[in-house]
Amino acid sequence: MTRTAVAIGGGTGLPAVLRGLLGLGYDVTAVVTVADDGGSSGLLRRELGMLPPGDARNCLVALADPDSTLARVFAYRFPHGESLAGHALGNLVIAALADIRGGFPEALSAAAELLGARGRVLPSTLADVRLHAVDAAGSEVAGQVNVAHSDAPVEMVYLEPADPPAYAPAVEAIAEADAVVIGPGSLYTSILPNFLVAGVADALRACRGRRVYVCNVANQRGETGGMDAADHVAALVGHGLGGAIDTVIVHERADAPPAADSVLGDAATRERIAALGLEARAFDVIDPANPLHHSAALLQAALAEVL
Repeated sequence: MTRTAVAIGGGTGLPAVLRGLLGLGYDVTAVVTVADDGGSSGLLRRELGMLPPGDARNCLVALADPDSTLARVFAYRFPHGESLAGHALGNLVIAALADIRGGFPEALSAAAELLGARGRVLPSTLADVRLHAVDAAGSEVAGQVNVAHSDAPVEMVYLEPADPPAYAPAVEAIAEADAVVIGPGSLYTSILPNFLVAGVADALRACRGRRVYVCNVANQRGETGGMDAADHVAALVGHGLGGAIDTVIVHERADAPPAADSVLGDAATRERIAALGLEARAFDVIDPANPLHHSAALLQAALAEVL
């Protein structure tokens, strides 16, 4: 019997999890945020009134055959051109498919067929949402890009409109999954926006499968500056995910000094995570060639052990 897994988040971190879950034999679904308002996605959102396609495109490419030429084309970003510079071709294809097929979920399904994706990608909501934050200085910050580049660390985030309705297939996939993996990804701008959608956190809480949070290995200046792994977990709990996560994967490597912007997951930090009611498991998961990111192979091995 095929096991099902859902990966929740956005940004560039989720594709490594998707590939890892495929490698472990899961039938995979990605649930992604639609709060993005920057770059190519933001332009298409403003000019066409569509949901931002970038996070979904990243996941579709990750679910395609690694040797697929079409997947490379989807990921291609135009370097020049007055109107094209910065646009990922896959975003434009998804925009066209949304018009042809009559909706954003239909466009993602059609794009998955084109790419031969070994899984599906679902938005957490179909509502046109805008991300807001309150930073450590008490200032209001509006818009996903502005939140990501906040001058002060973020304290909390919320959506406008509040409690938008969840996309039903995403809620069903989470509730019925044998495993759910959250992150890695930008804590306040890629991960938490999914759980500010009405019903998503409840579906995760009701899920009987293993629920795992993959903590980032590096902080983002501004958004999560100075936070350790326990701080990341506390932010999730503070935004309604208490009782909805079983295990946290954190990075620890005793024989290497941490980088200045690394997210610490040492013994003391793991004890603070345990005090929040979650199991903390430490693994060496950093990519040696890029210490700001996870190694896909090491993360897959960690997930295999935890799941």
